[in-house]
Amino acid sequence: MKLAVIGGGGVRSMFLSKSISMRAKELNIDRLVFMDNNEKKLNIYGKMAKCVAQRLCPELDFSLTTDAVEAVKDADFVITTIREGGDQMRIRDERIALSYGLLGQETTGAAGLSFAMRSIYALCEYCELIKKYAKPSCKVFNFTNPAGVVSQTLRDMGYDFTYGICDAPTSMLYSFARLYGASEDDISGEVYGLNHLSYFKSITLKGKEITNELIENDEVYKKTDLRYFEKSLLRDRGAILNEYLYYFYYREQAIENILKAEKTRGEQIAQINEKMTEELSKVDIENDFDEAFKIFEYWYGERENNYMASETGIKRANKWHFDIYQKDNGGYAGVALKYIELYNSDKTGSMVLCTANDGAIEGLKDDDIVEITCDISKNGVVPHKIGKVDEQNLELIRRVKIYERLSSQAIREKSVDKAIQALTLHPLVNSYSLAKKLIKDYLELNKDYTKEWK
Repeated sequence: MKLAVIGGGGVRSMFLSKSISMRAKELNIDRLVFMDNNEKKLNIYGKMAKCVAQRLCPELDFSLTTDAVEAVKDADFVITTIREGGDQMRIRDERIALSYGLLGQETTGAAGLSFAMRSIYALCEYCELIKKYAKPSCKVFNFTNPAGVVSQTLRDMGYDFTYGICDAPTSMLYSFARLYGASEDDISGEVYGLNHLSYFKSITLKGKEITNELIENDEVYKKTDLRYFEKSLLRDRGAILNEYLYYFYYREQAIENILKAEKTRGEQIAQINEKMTEELSKVDIENDFDEAFKIFEYWYGERENNYMASETGIKRANKWHFDIYQKDNGGYAGVALKYIELYNSDKTGSMVLCTANDGAIEGLKDDDIVEITCDISKNGVVPHKIGKVDEQNLELIRRVKIYERLSSQAIREKSVDKAIQALTLHPLVNSYSLAKKLIKDYLELNKDYTKEWK
């Protein structure tokens, strides 16, 4: 079986490689290709990923390429994780929103639409190559942000072999399991909502319902990413919240913290990536991997230890560490691998995925792409029937879903008016006059991608 990664020169490539290599034999993956159009980064982070694979699964046929056709040819599965425009465009995306006193944040904030203006067109080109050269049954797992808008738009364009993936829900579940000293296999949850805007309506540990117990547990707010919320909010919402809901429920705090911070999250990441890449470019990766790994672990640790710190004013308590050989939950690669495991077996299992609603959540359209717990088998994907949900939770979901639908329409039709409508409805913009200013600035920023927009 062949698995291809589009964006294999990203700084997170080693994590992908580790997760895939550890399970390659079990899942019958014998060919792995990392592709990136940035040859410099591919020769650093792609080579580090290859070194990891060689240590964990030396018999795996692992190759690096800048040729997209070579990467997807005869592929059974493809993971897409690209950053069109690079870190510098993310900075400009977010700074434009902040200049109007609005949250930029590249997935939940106004900057997400600007990022999508670039990402979608690049991903469409890859999807067309996949249709032409990959196996007819090939499935694509998209991790490119903003995953909600991207997943909706790709499906609206007819690429129904694509699924949005995110490791946030499963990572939160696993943090609860660790809190209880339990195995990650012992915990499960019922999730509904959208990417980066989802709610756990139920969490069970070894078959026991623990949602209310978690909400009341003070340790949860110290040792997991629920540290960003007050207990009273979770009681009020009657659910466990995805950490990105912080930006919706604490909007003014997030903006105030970002504006007071020395750097935005995008600026932090860009600076860290630049320094890390500069140092790694001086190392012979293949012959001195251990030295390269030390450099990577230091700089990536700086990045992870400051996750959401600028926005919340709170740093993670545990220092980040990466062990190549230690079993982990696999991050977003783990989500893709879970799907592959179930799809290629005779069993049915559950996982969280971005897929069509198909009647699962009352109040949303069937073709709305939602983030939801699904049953996966060789017969496909079936979202769990959630039915009616809390009225206030649904109102926020519907508002952002309308924004995503309008964003999809704007990108597909290259429509300035639809883009303005999208941001006008976005709850973190909520202004026609500001939406017009934002779209004018984002069209200028993305003029190489939006020449045909009217």
